[in-house]
Amino acid sequence: MSISHYFIAVPLPNELKEKLAEWQKVLKKHVTYKQWPHVEDLHITLKFLGAVSEEKLKKVTMELKSMETLSPFQLNVHSIGSFGNPQKPRVLWAGVDTTEDIKDLQQKVANCAEKCGFSMENRPYRPHITLAKKWDGTGKFNLDEIRQYFIGEKYIFEVNKIILYQIFPSNTPKYKAMNTFQLVGRE
Repeated sequence: MSISHYFIAVPLPNELKEKLAEWQKVLKKHVTYKQWPHVEDLHITLKFLGAVSEEKLKKVTMELKSMETLSPFQLNVHSIGSFGNPQKPRVLWAGVDTTEDIKDLQQKVANCAEKCGFSMENRPYRPHITLAKKWDGTGKFNLDEIRQYFIGEKYIFEVNKIILYQIFPSNTPKYKAMNTFQLVGRE
């Protein structure tokens, strides 16, 4: 029996997911990637957990309940960027403001995971929404040219929950929400 893989993320409102899916359609005409996430799979990762045993899953679920004392906050989606080689970037993403609120939320989620035996990430946290993965182009990639296809307006939304997702690699969509933690604040 294989162990399932999980991650913790901020879900996106449907209106934003639809805007990003429209953008993906435009971008597909101009850049070549092997993977374009399904509209239902678009999210902002807070912590990738990887393979998780049933025991660790229960533990991390209990720890994440402490996130419910956090207050909701707003985030701004506003740009496009990439990770990896600038000529052949492995990931094309929509940018999210790196606010104190999102950094604080991510750090608290990472601390919960660490208490449950998951390792801490060595790289600095860069919140983003993956639009495409695995460059498959033969020509040159020019981020400045790609930016002209960005559905330009900023989009502000409220972060009022986080979700523990399970990954089903052979399904479409690939991610299934297993537990939702509402950010309700200290009332």
